[in-house]
Amino acid sequence: MRRSGHADLPLHHGRVPPWLASRMARLGRAIVEALVVEYGRGEVVRRLSDPLWFQSFGAVMGMDWHSSGITTSVVGALKRGLNPLSKELGIYVCGGRGRHSRNTPQELMQVADKTGLDGLGLVRSSRLSAKVDNTAIQDGFQIYLHSFIVTREGEWAVVQQGMNEQNGYARRYHWHSQAFESFVNSPHTSIYGENQGLILNLTDQQADATRTGVLDISTQHPTRMLEEIRKIRLPARHDVKAKDVDLRRLGSVIALAYEQELQDFESLLLLEGLGPRTLQSLTLVSEVIYGTPSRFQDPARYSFAHGGKDGKPFPVPTKVYDETISVLSKAVERAKIGHTEKKEAIKSLHETAKKIEQHFTPNNNFDQLVEKEWRESHQYGGRTVMDDAREGMSKQKHQPPDGQLRLF
Repeated sequence: MRRSGHADLPLHHGRVPPWLASRMARLGRAIVEALVVEYGRGEVVRRLSDPLWFQSFGAVMGMDWHSSGITTSVVGALKRGLNPLSKELGIYVCGGRGRHSRNTPQELMQVADKTGLDGLGLVRSSRLSAKVDNTAIQDGFQIYLHSFIVTREGEWAVVQQGMNEQNGYARRYHWHSQAFESFVNSPHTSIYGENQGLILNLTDQQADATRTGVLDISTQHPTRMLEEIRKIRLPARHDVKAKDVDLRRLGSVIALAYEQELQDFESLLLLEGLGPRTLQSLTLVSEVIYGTPSRFQDPARYSFAHGGKDGKPFPVPTKVYDETISVLSKAVERAKIGHTEKKEAIKSLHETAKKIEQHFTPNNNFDQLVEKEWRESHQYGGRTVMDDAREGMSKQKHQPPDGQLRLF
């Protein structure tokens, strides 16, 4: 299914600490490698062009699920994690934030030298996508991040973000090379977001005469519109609340991880030695890799894999994070040489959670789940960007984890 779209995110200033940035690069690489092994390179850029999947992808990597920083951190993690393997993977990540965005043309020409792709054509696509969202559509958001992800075959996605300091929001725009036929004639099905009043949109069908005099590019008319656009506007508040999450879906994941009677299925034997908490994270990672588009309507749910750097909904469990990376990376490496049993075992986690979900009724004990994660955070190396989670937890009296606790 072809799609593009955008997401509105509250502006959030801060930084990604090194201990999280390095893990995001490793987990992002492992997830992308798993996608390539299972579906091919084209699926990677297609998913990156889906704003809901992108948001879920960032949340499962431990970033704040709702803030503008999820874009810069995910793009940066992909560039660090994938480019050293670009020759093997056939995926190249160019551009980035600020001055890095201005390096995009040069980086694309270097990719063209390595792959034989039309470098000038890629540069033109990069510039036009930025011009459309920054200049042709003047909706109050000024582009400050531009990332261009291209495969060896020439299929590409653009992820770029603009900010509007007056309303305190950033807007992330997604493009997919297979989802439109003209940059200048309605490349988006619609532009969705808060009403900014009267705006200038030179890509509107009625602006043909105007844009012909402004943009010195082809006025080729598309034969069809985008089939679908996905768009999200996330709340300005920082907390993850029960209403942000599909409790039935999250509850099935928790049940799979903690209810002993649900763990007696064959595929788990291939993941022997994993504790319930790692199974919880790995199941959510499994869904990011193998889930269908309808599974990503509640991106906040994926923050229950590895928490958030600001402690929302809970500190990042670094020990669990490292074990998830290790299990997934080893499964992908084995799959590359034909040994797919561990990869299939990871895939079955998502499938099993879906089966549980069909007959699952949540008890809606959302606050109890968050409290439990905080209470046990010290056991899993819980850290926040303030780097005080361990110290804070050590001063409290902790209750032992109850593996049979029914959270939903």
